[in-house]
Amino acid sequence: MSVPLLKIGAVLSTMAMVTNWMSQTLPSLVGLNGTKLGRSGRGGSRERGRSRLPTNPEEGWQLYTSAQAPDGKCICTAVIPAQSTCSRDGRSRELRQLMEKVQNVSQSMEVLELRTYRDLQYVRSMETLMRSLDARLRAADGSLSTKSFQELKDRMSELLPLSSVLEQYKADTRTIVRLREEVRNLSSSLAAIQEEMGAYGYEDLQQRVMALEARLHACAQKLGCGKLTGVSNPITIRAMGSRFGSWMTDTMAPSADSRVWYMDGYYKGRRVLEFRTLGDFIKGQNFIQHLLPQPWAGTGHVVYNGSLFYNKYQSNVVVKYHFRSRSVLVQRSLPGAGYNNTFPYSWGGFSDMDFMVDESGLWAVYTTNQNAGNIVVSRLDPHTLEVVRSWDTGYPKRSAGEAFMICGVLYVTNSHLAGAKVYFAYFTNTSSYEYTDVPFHNQYSHISMLDYNPRERALYTWNNGHQVLYNVTLFHVISTAGDP
Repeated sequence: MSVPLLKIGAVLSTMAMVTNWMSQTLPSLVGLNGTKLGRSGRGGSRERGRSRLPTNPEEGWQLYTSAQAPDGKCICTAVIPAQSTCSRDGRSRELRQLMEKVQNVSQSMEVLELRTYRDLQYVRSMETLMRSLDARLRAADGSLSTKSFQELKDRMSELLPLSSVLEQYKADTRTIVRLREEVRNLSSSLAAIQEEMGAYGYEDLQQRVMALEARLHACAQKLGCGKLTGVSNPITIRAMGSRFGSWMTDTMAPSADSRVWYMDGYYKGRRVLEFRTLGDFIKGQNFIQHLLPQPWAGTGHVVYNGSLFYNKYQSNVVVKYHFRSRSVLVQRSLPGAGYNNTFPYSWGGFSDMDFMVDESGLWAVYTTNQNAGNIVVSRLDPHTLEVVRSWDTGYPKRSAGEAFMICGVLYVTNSHLAGAKVYFAYFTNTSSYEYTDVPFHNQYSHISMLDYNPRERALYTWNNGHQVLYNVTLFHVISTAGDP
């Protein structure tokens, strides 16, 4: 039974990889989430490459995203500049833009089909294996001992639920093929119209493009969130500052905004450095300084929609500081929240209050006396800082190394030191929890900040004076009942 189980693990792992890739890449390619470039956290190469691209799309090639093929090769998607296309009226320009958008969708489907082909072979071979195993069990009914037969039968029962998952996966693959054909047909229609330089049927074609985008968006949203199943090896971006601190990007910023914010230290600090790009952060150039009107405590700060959210030093006050106006828009006490090292993470550092952003919005993680030192998760209104809803996780905060939110799930590490792993998960949608075992490499042995960026699907970490990124793998559990 060990061979089938290993193959099942390979199928599920590969399916999770494709799911994660779809949720990251498809919206970027069709402009659904405003992010035309892929993850910018892999060193400075993409930032430097992007800075050389023309700002006018008609002047040169446009790089939209990149992905990795099953054989490990890098696949880049580019749009060739328009060549001698008549632009004497607005409708022609809009037609050309529609053509480019459909080309992007078509290329994304090509890449997706390439990534799913190998997985489909796994699914088919797994079906054969399961049927063969079932037949062998039935044939061996009289030749095995009762104990051995029962053990094999129990293992087979564990595999049976996978049948519905495999069937759903094959159905999703067929859907991808149909979508690809629709894109090809639409692209051919647009090409013919563009060749004739007319605008016949323009409104109809625009509606078809919009409908296709809506379907792709719905698919990406369905597969966008999932359960954390893996954390990549660390990617060290820079070594800068003291042992404790935080750094971040704005998860709500458009694709053209790749600013990085840097805050050294864990208490009484007021200086925030704003770098123009990730490449500038790596080189330590092109930055401006913000001087906060009130000092911060801890390292659990977050930048969300142009504002910094942080804990005011020696208080349980949440401060919302707006970078553009250089002013405090609102500040509010978090009811009952401990502060001043009353309920910090295991490493201390005034980490009583930790602010996070995931796909669903702004969160605060803290502890109160009423909750006996257990972690409390609260959803915050980003405009008023009022608590929308709170959950008591039951996990003692002083036993946690760090924590982060993904898709409404709080993940907690069991240590801030070497050997740490993601040990506990609390699901706000069901108010339930489970113990997990997701290891990650704590390269520099002392994590004082760990935060998830939903735009880049990456964990930002401050590790003993090093600014580090981790990519994450999310597994989408396919519903086989009542799912249209």
